Amino acid sequence: MRSRVRLGIAVSAALFAGLFSDRASGALLINNGNKTGATTLAGSAPFNPGGSAIWNNGGSPNATNFTFPLKYSDDSAATGVNIVTDGAALSAAQPELVFHLAAQSLVRRSYADPLTTFDTNVMGTAQLLDLVRRTGSVRAVVVVTSDKCYENRDLERGYREEDPMGGHDPYSASKGCQELVAASFRRSFLTNAGIAIATARAGNVIGGGDWSEDRLVTDLMQAAAEDRTCTVRHPDAVRPWQHVLEPLRGYLMLGRQLVERGEEFAEAWNFGPDLQDAVSVRELVARMTAAWPRLRAELAATTDGPHEARLLRLDNAKAGSRMGWRPALSLDETVDFTVDWYRAVHENQRVARPMMLDQLHEYERRVSGAGITG
Repeated sequence: MRSRVRLGIAVSAALFAGLFSDRASGALLINNGNKTGATTLAGSAPFNPGGSAIWNNGGSPNATNFTFPLKYSDDSAATGVNIVTDGAALSAAQPELVFHLAAQSLVRRSYADPLTTFDTNVMGTAQLLDLVRRTGSVRAVVVVTSDKCYENRDLERGYREEDPMGGHDPYSASKGCQELVAASFRRSFLTNAGIAIATARAGNVIGGGDWSEDRLVTDLMQAAAEDRTCTVRHPDAVRPWQHVLEPLRGYLMLGRQLVERGEEFAEAWNFGPDLQDAVSVRELVARMTAAWPRLRAELAATTDGPHEARLLRLDNAKAGSRMGWRPALSLDETVDFTVDWYRAVHENQRVARPMMLDQLHEYERRVSGAGITG
């Protein structure tokens, strides 16, 4: 009988790296068969907050890494493989559990380059799932999409998993399409092959290590590093802000349930913050500038530029009732975690890696101390 998949802090570290990637960045593969927990992290573009730089083999003594160096790190050696298109790499890894996080994840970039966005997010997912169904070791897949996969109707309530897919901009539409691709592969191929596949939707993640363009926190931190004022667009837009570690814990829990209980959990899941933590850009900026006075922002009320949704919230009740997942950090704690990392790195770039690991361990302590499932 195959042994239970053990998911620990090392896997969390790898996923911490993956969620902030700003383009097609690969998959995390877990094999718990003859290799007793061997793990492979593979990617096709840099993981902005880290990769091999924060990977420690805790819980995975036979880890194999295909990752990229951390910005602001002295780790220079790295190798990479595009697991999304490289069937030989997938077959060689012989994973039992696959986390698919590859994406072009920027809304404004999707307006500038819609074809690459659709190719990466939709066809990249289809190609990976086609490889998965031909790899006999795989038992479960978690496909990470986005809160923006929903048809946005400016609802005051949080979107629920059964709400319709949609998307105004190319990025949001591509994420709705990604959900449809995953559902099609589930019905057409994967269920019959004994492979359980689920999709996961997070909110607007923030946290140390994000260096992607056209993101609120990154823009603020880059402006602070250059000692200038950041112009903030769409200050009244409401988003479900959460620290990156929150949904990552949900993904890990979901992966475990898929391996252990299969089709019972093979569906869509929201891992968003509580509704009170969905606040306006204006309010988030106020909290961040209060936490670090070096941050300076000018709120631009202009309506120029491409369309962006006014209001977006997620309903996380399903993950809470059926899986025991709930957020461990309040919005203020999320802001503190985020600002602390960037402030420390601003003062000393070499602390990027240890600070990230410290926050991973502190987050685990808070989850444990609050008696939250994780």
